[in-house]
Amino acid sequence: MSATPLPAAARPASAERPRLILFISSVSGKCRRLEGYVAQVLQRRRNHETFDLIRVAVDLRPDLAERFRIDVVPTLVVVEGRKVRKRIVDPNGCREIEGELAPWLRR
Repeated sequence: MSATPLPAAARPASAERPRLILFISSVSGKCRRLEGYVAQVLQRRRNHETFDLIRVAVDLRPDLAERFRIDVVPTLVVVEGRKVRKRIVDPNGCREIEGELAPWLRR
């Protein structure tokens, strides 16, 4: 698995939307759980359209892992306006993710 954005049909194009990048390992169970947690957080608050969601398998794209200084997977990175606005290293469940992403989520 390389860097894979969601299909264009699943989301409207928006240059204004922040990107939520999930840095994962394609062989890690913890990384697979993270994807489920992120989906739950976005679904719970009906924030499906809040982010452009991008998955990056660090074992297949070490160049991106180095560029974003990823030492631990899973790591979530929010990029807004070409700047890293938030980095969540090894999150432990929905509550932590929801709390860290709160500035971007609808109430």
